[in-house]
Amino acid sequence: MGKIANRTLAGAGALVLAVALAGTASYAGGHPKVTAPTLTGWASLPAGTFVPGSEPSGALATGDLHGFTTPFADQPVQGFSGIVKNRDGTFDVLSDNGYGTQANSADFLLRVQRLAPAFATGTVDVVGGLNLTDPNKQVPWKLTREDRVLTGADFDVESIVKAADGTFWIGDEFGPFLLHFDRAGRLLSAPIPLDGVVAPETAARTGVPATTNSSKGYEGLAGSPDGRYLYGLLEGTVNGDTPGRLRLNEFDTRARKYTGKRYAYQLEATSNAIGDAIAVDRDRFLIIERDGGQGATAKFKRLYLADKRDRDHDGLLDKTLLVDLMNIANPRRLGGFGTTFTFPFQTIEDVVILDDTHLAVLNDNNFPFSSGRTEGQADNNEWITIELPERLRADRNLLR
Repeated sequence: MGKIANRTLAGAGALVLAVALAGTASYAGGHPKVTAPTLTGWASLPAGTFVPGSEPSGALATGDLHGFTTPFADQPVQGFSGIVKNRDGTFDVLSDNGYGTQANSADFLLRVQRLAPAFATGTVDVVGGLNLTDPNKQVPWKLTREDRVLTGADFDVESIVKAADGTFWIGDEFGPFLLHFDRAGRLLSAPIPLDGVVAPETAARTGVPATTNSSKGYEGLAGSPDGRYLYGLLEGTVNGDTPGRLRLNEFDTRARKYTGKRYAYQLEATSNAIGDAIAVDRDRFLIIERDGGQGATAKFKRLYLADKRDRDHDGLLDKTLLVDLMNIANPRRLGGFGTTFTFPFQTIEDVVILDDTHLAVLNDNNFPFSSGRTEGQADNNEWITIELPERLRADRNLLR
């Protein structure tokens, strides 16, 4: 592939990590206060980036591969669908289920990638990662692989929260399920279902009628500042609910069960979808809402503040537009773009708070299928940082 670099990266040493940490200074402060959401950092991981010495993947992927040939010799580092910040300048980023469907993703290994952006050079370094596995047979049904390494045919992992003890809570769309993994990526307990919500993938396995559409499970997962609660936001409407209305479900991590508290998020259009949901404090969330367009057809890509206190008493999360991702000021022309920066990707599925005035946002490039930045070319994984004109007033526990 000539136009897109074909990178296979090994774990980086201290020098690479130092460069990455130096790059993050672009959001550490020192710039004048902005009057509109402003781009402060841009970096890109080439579409053709693979986990070295892994396993072949993509044998069943078909369609427009944008010049790539399958099967791939290794596992691609792609499809970013959730992100958490580490204290050393790296980030744990969740790759989703593979190639778009359960049927074609059995050779895609579910994985948490460890990445380090270097905004000074506009690059992203892959410094590690771990595969998700079930060695202790917590999943009660048959898995794709006998070695119990989890694949995109087993779960569609789309959202992630890192607990204080280093374990991961991950939201799945095939159940939808909550999945709890240890720091090595081993499943700690049986998948936790959501009462009354059944995805078609689970319906096919159990015979219980589906109550929502495929790939409409937990796209967002937020952790309360004290770590006690998880808030899972469905991507799609449950049958019988108001069209475009999404359920936000509260889960008690100590009791390991849902509390019964449920909130509602209303999409601006029934054809829209959410891309991520993270906590700002005990009551507020950052939520990505997007249309399905890319490139010239991308029109609606927004980041909202949503408040569960429902101060207007309409039964919905209160929404305030925070950032229009199609209209970000770029006075420094970062990334070689113009003074107005757009993020015109089909799926934008990652947001993380860097400090009280800076956010990072990443796209899910659906490798090798999406082509939003340059028509005819597979999208890279782009990583941007945005300075806000007003402080978030986020909970201090979430700013550590």
